[in-house]
Amino acid sequence: MQRLKTFLGATIATGALLATVPAYAQQPGGVEPISAADIRAAVEAVNDQVIVWRRDIHQNPELGNHETRTAALVADHLRSLGMEVRTGVGVTGVVAILRGGRSGPVVALRADMDALPVREDTGLPFASTATGTYQGQTVPVAHACGHDSHVAMLLGAATVLAGMRDQLPGTVVFIFQPAEEGTPPGEEGGADLMIAEGALNNPRPDAIFGLHVVTGRPGEIWWRPEGFMAASDRVDITLHGRQTHGAWPWRGIDVIALSADIVQTINTMTARTVDPTTTPTVFTIATLHAGVRYNIIPDEAVLSGTLRTFDVDQRNDLIARSSAAIGNLAENYGATADVSFHQNAPLVFNNVELAGWASGPLAEAAGADHINAAAPPTTVAEDFAYYGQEIPALFYHLGGTPNYDPATAPPNHSPQFHVDESVLPLGVRSHVLTAVRFLERGAR
Repeated sequence: MQRLKTFLGATIATGALLATVPAYAQQPGGVEPISAADIRAAVEAVNDQVIVWRRDIHQNPELGNHETRTAALVADHLRSLGMEVRTGVGVTGVVAILRGGRSGPVVALRADMDALPVREDTGLPFASTATGTYQGQTVPVAHACGHDSHVAMLLGAATVLAGMRDQLPGTVVFIFQPAEEGTPPGEEGGADLMIAEGALNNPRPDAIFGLHVVTGRPGEIWWRPEGFMAASDRVDITLHGRQTHGAWPWRGIDVIALSADIVQTINTMTARTVDPTTTPTVFTIATLHAGVRYNIIPDEAVLSGTLRTFDVDQRNDLIARSSAAIGNLAENYGATADVSFHQNAPLVFNNVELAGWASGPLAEAAGADHINAAAPPTTVAEDFAYYGQEIPALFYHLGGTPNYDPATAPPNHSPQFHVDESVLPLGVRSHVLTAVRFLERGAR
């Protein structure tokens, strides 16, 4: 009878525990799932420190490949948690390994650390007044894309997961990446360099997850399977003409007029030769530098821009056609043109199986009414895409705009962009739950 009571008591206790865990996360192989309630409590316990980290990093931003202070903060904390830590991966990157108490799969979580050459105009008490050097010039620096929050949330997740080390059936790899926003010409950096220097080796993750705070309603999470964020190419065009007096344009070769024709041709090409309902495409010329005086037509003009695509063949076709069109226009004027395309990031491709499965842990984190697993694609880019070329990957967006109004909300990369700190616990929970549930489902 005593044995029966003990057995029944254990069964009831186990049933109560499983009742706090969604059915998708319950494993028949004897792995006891960590309850969402325990995870939520652990996240709340670390939230004050997450806010401190976020504000400190926000006030001390660093440009890509120069995140030395941020990387040191990250590495010191991860070491204090007893993790195996590697630094200097991909210039300033940090990779840490948390080995759980039981054997199982390997999962990676990633955050980016770099800021932007932007002058902050948020009015926050911890706003950045920092400066840095970019392409030989002193520039203001600010976390105008939310990477400060990414670092703080992943540090919070690392703290929570380290506290559950003995319960984890597998290994978690934490990747803190520099230079997501790209590097100046001539420098290497970012996700592809971290991969080349072993960020995904020893141990090799079975999957990787990442998030990005974006302009949107706080607490909402969205993603889509397959192509989620566009491939991004930098476009550089240098036009060579012949200088002349502005009063005698026929005596020179006018690169200003040629520049105008090139911009119009590119705009027309994407608007009139690409079906936007099948593969969203954006080709933008964003800078044009030429001349020094109002009455002199210069002999050179330099243009740059970006091409965003969702299809490799279409990208290659647009590059070939636009290069030919620019060359033909230059020839019509008697000028010459140097045209180059450099891919900053490939397409962010969400693994189809992971994209479906993630509805479970992300609904646990945010609530089923606050997730969207079939969001439209977006033409912004992310070099998280490189990880997805190596291993199954899922990248999702977290809305984080204070007092969100879609008509007036400042976008990422603007001087007014900043993050509603109320979403920080959700970001931490999302990291923890995707990692924990992934390990539990593959536990041996």
